Amino acid sequence: MRAVFLDRDGVLNRSVVRGGKPYPPASVSEVEILPGVGEALQKLKKAGFMTIVATNQPDVARGTQTREAVEQINDFLMAELELDETMVCYHDNTDACRCRKPLPGLLVAAAEKYGIDLSASFMIGDRWRDIDAGSSAGCRTILIEYGYAERAPSIPPDLKAKSLLEAAKWIINNQNL
Repeated sequence: MRAVFLDRDGVLNRSVVRGGKPYPPASVSEVEILPGVGEALQKLKKAGFMTIVATNQPDVARGTQTREAVEQINDFLMAELELDETMVCYHDNTDACRCRKPLPGLLVAAAEKYGIDLSASFMIGDRWRDIDAGSSAGCRTILIEYGYAERAPSIPPDLKAKSLLEAAKWIINNQNL
């Protein structure tokens, strides 16, 4: 089994950018699915990939967001898009968990649950944490480039793309390399 792991905010839905840093929407009413996302996911599913969201939501641990609000957003995206699973890390950096990206815990857990071959899979994200997690898990990686004011990934991504649709087309054309 092969999968495309997707960060949520900035890949599927628009992030709220303040001071050059991306933040998640606060509620379902603020969720805006990015252009081309539905088409991209359809293409990936048709090519035989599982589509699994792997998202950090540390605002829950920080007390600035409720778990219920995060789950409502995830449920909305699951209902609207062709997604197989949503895996969430609710921890903050100080919690020292294995699931918080840049550690690969969410991807490894999904691989164990579904029998996914991580070396034949991809991680798509808009931040260095996503790319580092994908690299650590043995996936090929794609960075959706927004020019955020933060550090670069430890290992350069296999591709820098402008959208999930561009990334999906590249995956389909390069899946057997």
